[in-house]
Amino acid sequence: MDAEAVAYEMELPREEEAKSERKSRKAAKETREERAMKDEKTRETEQKAEHRAPSPERPSLRAQSDEQAITDLPGVGAATAEKLIGAGFDDMMSIAVATPGQVVDAAGVTEVMARKIIKAARDNLDMGFQSGIDVLQKRNNLIRISTGVKAFDAIVGGGFETGSITECFGQYGSGKTQVAHALAVNVQEADPSAIVIYIDTENTFRPDRIISFAQAKGLDPEKVLANIRVGRAYNSDHQMLLAEKVEEMIKEGLNVKLFIVDSLTAHFRAEFVGRGTLAERQQKINKHMHILSKLADLYNLAVYVTNQVMAKPDQFFGDPTEAIGGHIVGHNSTFRIYLRRGKKGTRVAKLIDAPNMPDAECVFNVTEHGLEDA
Repeated sequence: MDAEAVAYEMELPREEEAKSERKSRKAAKETREERAMKDEKTRETEQKAEHRAPSPERPSLRAQSDEQAITDLPGVGAATAEKLIGAGFDDMMSIAVATPGQVVDAAGVTEVMARKIIKAARDNLDMGFQSGIDVLQKRNNLIRISTGVKAFDAIVGGGFETGSITECFGQYGSGKTQVAHALAVNVQEADPSAIVIYIDTENTFRPDRIISFAQAKGLDPEKVLANIRVGRAYNSDHQMLLAEKVEEMIKEGLNVKLFIVDSLTAHFRAEFVGRGTLAERQQKINKHMHILSKLADLYNLAVYVTNQVMAKPDQFFGDPTEAIGGHIVGHNSTFRIYLRRGKKGTRVAKLIDAPNMPDAECVFNVTEHGLEDA
């Protein structure tokens, strides 16, 4: 037998082995595809069965979001769900209130698929209109945090209410931070288990003031301080990141009732200089305040923010003081209060915007023991 015949006979087994290996790979691939299609059909059948199943009583939005997993949404598999959870979208409610752009950035899906996912989440939560009676019942569950000054509480309807953003703006030394310290103590007087979140952007949080206020109320200073979580923000991005982490803290079981940002615009004002950066600054402030508003509404907590001011040089009559942030901050704040110094060391609080209260003002004192009636 010549060399070519020998080589040919040796190649035959190799070709047959290669053909056999290709057939095995093809069969394995078809098996995996069939299994995936079968799993998908099973999931669709289960979802249809769940939608057809009658329920005598529809659960609340929060209960539904807890019961249903985000993997039940169309187009959300294990990998996509992991990406969404990593970005903070870990329940139906967080996805339902998200924008398509946020879902696209978090999960890497197309905009069409993002809209489909959000629509499915909203359908599961039945996010529609509520009757006026439902809104009234929700408002009956609001908590009002006292300032310690009867006249101050009166002009805001009994205290700083949960579910809303209350903004106090004024010059330095007008009492904005003192109000924040007083609220942090007073909320714990009403509910000893209440947790206070305090984002400090100007290094103004003082534990010794908390101790003085707590002792005046007959509270344990150490316990009061232990229930206050202070985050020192060093720039606007850090400030926004801290605000986003609050929702994680609430989901871990913290009974957060008060969220303080002192001050709201200090970092934004320092980082965005000139008219050329005004649009970007306002967009970031708007996003930040939307996060605060969402937390206040979803978890029934009070948000108190302090704001800096500027003087209008073109105003020749009246008070030239104006809050920083423009209309963005004004529209997002439920209550706006202007603080200024009064006569003989007093402070004046003037309510200039509220959805259900008339414009009014009051006078109070800032003392070693807290805020007191003048």
